[in-house]
Amino acid sequence: MQPTQNATVFIVDDDSSVREALAWLLRSRHLLSESYGGGEEFEAMLAAGYTPAQPACLLLDVRMPGMSGLALFDKLAERGLVEVIPTIFLTGHADVPTAVDMVKRGAFDFCEKPFSDNALVDRVEQALRKSEGVLTARREKTLLQKRLTELTERERDVMRLVVEGLPNKLIADQLDISVRTVEVHRARVFDKMEVKSAVELANTLRSL
Repeated sequence: MQPTQNATVFIVDDDSSVREALAWLLRSRHLLSESYGGGEEFEAMLAAGYTPAQPACLLLDVRMPGMSGLALFDKLAERGLVEVIPTIFLTGHADVPTAVDMVKRGAFDFCEKPFSDNALVDRVEQALRKSEGVLTARREKTLLQKRLTELTERERDVMRLVVEGLPNKLIADQLDISVRTVEVHRARVFDKMEVKSAVELANTLRSL
């Protein structure tokens, strides 16, 4: 993947030397980063109203004074951000079982210290790919919902029966309208939903 220019890798670690080393490593692979010295700092940024609009991921130290990495991950989960900001835990050998448990709870991965620079950045890029996919799916869902709100009540009625596979004649009979009227509404539904067939329409609605 060629990372999105606006993608951001968040680094949360209480060790400034680790933060600087990771930021340098990411810059060497043309990845932007933002560093935070603890869980409280990052949580404050989220609480200030941060809403991911571009791909992002989180490199998170397990053990930190104050709010631990595990506690911060729980905060991400509470805010529904685990999928859109995939988390890679940075862990020492003693923390591996805990990190594995976090992966089972939705974390993207964990890297045991000392880690391979190339392997870590490869996982970061994969996490950003996942984030991008989630954001794209959410945007498409929002757009689809907007298109649905633009349908008239009669167009919704016709759409429902089209998706059920009924031919125009049966739709006309059920709705007590002419076949020509059904054809007009059907065409408008296809146009507003930006589809070309009943199958495509059904598949589109299935994604909601």
